[in-house]
Amino acid sequence: MKPTAQSLNQAQQRLAGLVHHTPLLTSQGLSQMAGAELRFKAENLQRTGSFKIRGALNKVSALAAEGVPGVVTASSGNHAQAVAWAARHFGIPCRVVVPTTTPRAKSDAARSYGAAIEFCGTVSRERLARAQTIAAESGYGFVPPYDDVLVMSGQGTIGRELLADWPECDSVLVPIGGGGLIAGVASAIKLQSPATRVIGVEPAGAAKATAARQSGHLQELPAATSIADGLLALSLGALTFPVIEEHVDEIVTVDDHQIAEAWWLLASRLKLITEPSGACAAAYALTAPFPLAGRRVAIVLSGGNLDAAVAHTLTVPNA
Repeated sequence: MKPTAQSLNQAQQRLAGLVHHTPLLTSQGLSQMAGAELRFKAENLQRTGSFKIRGALNKVSALAAEGVPGVVTASSGNHAQAVAWAARHFGIPCRVVVPTTTPRAKSDAARSYGAAIEFCGTVSRERLARAQTIAAESGYGFVPPYDDVLVMSGQGTIGRELLADWPECDSVLVPIGGGGLIAGVASAIKLQSPATRVIGVEPAGAAKATAARQSGHLQELPAATSIADGLLALSLGALTFPVIEEHVDEIVTVDDHQIAEAWWLLASRLKLITEPSGACAAAYALTAPFPLAGRRVAIVLSGGNLDAAVAHTLTVPNA
């Protein structure tokens, strides 16, 4: 129950022509700052504004082929938009359960793609349970936000693109929420280039992967807090965790100040707007004393769906 070369090939075929092959952008200034050659995988420019469309479209495509009458999911926002877009593409209804804390920009976007939105609780287990109840009652196909082989394989196409565009890359930084993105990307990278290091980056206030690695088994945090609202899952998935343990070389944390500073650097130097979650991996590369100096580092900017209310919290560093 993990991504394979075959599942990654199938995902690439399903997504061909439907998602963007996002650019791998350079910044001489940021590279000089970090003492490394940095390139930024701009998934904030992806369809629906984040990497999530890859896994959602791969899963919904398979469910549509099975003839489900509709799909349902649980999401903090970006996955909701992606599933809604995919369902609209295949002409089937979509229901989405989101937390009451979801940024309005994300829930409004999912609604604009045709999804019926339901608010439920503030933590992932509450909305996941509600979505699974809806699936059981309606016969809709359930689209997990991360803990699913098809979802992971869809996200893994990012790793395929990275290596195709920059085979000399020796390190890849990937943010960690529930683990679907890093599990997919790490699988794709290690299957093709085992020597390339994969480093997971998570907010210090939501360090579920760090806790799981230290203990050797899944850990559920009692709470998670960070400006990176898309990375606040309380636990890795039962499927994503073993993939991360197998393929991810290192897991590190960054605090909210580092994330905000990276956000401003991306905006001012690269002219890219990300959401805080999207800047999380960059925050590690740009953290003094610059832990990846001398390396060739690809950084996944996972999303760009920035809510206006969140933007006001991103104060200018040192201002």
